[in-house]
Amino acid sequence: MEVLYEREKIDDHAIELSKEKEIYKRRIVWRNVMILSSLHIGAIYGIYLTLTSAKLLTTLFGILLGMCSGFGITAGAHRLWAHRSYKAKWQLRLILIIFNTIAFQDAAIDWARDHRVHHKYSETDADPHNAKRGFFFSHVGWLLLRKHPEVKQKGKGIDMSDLKSDPIIAFQKKYYFLLMPMMCFVLPSLIPMYFWNETFLNAYFVPVVFRYVYTLNTTWLVNSAAHLFGNKPYDKYINPSENKGVAMMALGEGWHNYHHVFPWDYKTSELGNYRFNITTAFIDFFAKIGWAYDLKSVAKDMVKARVLKSGDGTHDVWGWGDKDQTQEEKQQAIVTYTSSTKDQ
Repeated sequence: MEVLYEREKIDDHAIELSKEKEIYKRRIVWRNVMILSSLHIGAIYGIYLTLTSAKLLTTLFGILLGMCSGFGITAGAHRLWAHRSYKAKWQLRLILIIFNTIAFQDAAIDWARDHRVHHKYSETDADPHNAKRGFFFSHVGWLLLRKHPEVKQKGKGIDMSDLKSDPIIAFQKKYYFLLMPMMCFVLPSLIPMYFWNETFLNAYFVPVVFRYVYTLNTTWLVNSAAHLFGNKPYDKYINPSENKGVAMMALGEGWHNYHHVFPWDYKTSELGNYRFNITTAFIDFFAKIGWAYDLKSVAKDMVKARVLKSGDGTHDVWGWGDKDQTQEEKQQAIVTYTSSTKDQ
């Protein structure tokens, strides 16, 4: 997940990599502490209103928004833009960028940049949410502190040209601080008030604040719980683990040991069903109507070989096309719903 409220620009990352390393001093970002604390208090109040006064339609609207914003992260920022595990026509990319803006976890290109760094340098100082610094840090603490200099420095070496060339991504980045408040806070508050005469407090604290905080925490659990708790059938030498509970809450993003071994698999898991991987069902639906294509997955023999080998902890590919991805992986990958078009 990308840092909230961070107004960094991709172009700011053009200073030389050879610059002498900065000495890291832990500095609290008090603005983020106050904002996130207030949001969580508001979410608790939202739960109270859900149980006592909010209309059923308001609660259902909040659930719908939570699903949509979740897909904006899982199917959009994560599997499509960070890992390039499949490609999407402009219609699906437009839907996903809208969902992603509702989610308010920073612009998609910034989210993808930090996530690529996370995979390339997992559990090091360059990892934005290094799980070796503890559960709290990897869950939310990393948003409450200034980034480690290694995160910024390694981020400058990540190729983001594929996303910079996408006009939909560029549009969201340029107008993010105009689009995000409208999509995440204003419209979701006004819709219940206008269409079914909900009160302002219910309309704001249930489908907006409570929904937003819940979505944030399900994303954060992938960085924290799924890096600390669970089994490791694919690579026992790395932190990421298979965590069914996280998978259920995060729309299928909890199969993390597999995902860090094969980050370019669009399913982010070996599962052949949708029971604990709703995002895969979402992508498969759009593949059937032609809006998603070139879906990449791992051959069974490759998975079996990795399981038997147990890995050596050196697998550090951020997604399809990474310079360190082996030719064997590319040759044995299964690409479905292929197309000759040049959409991302």
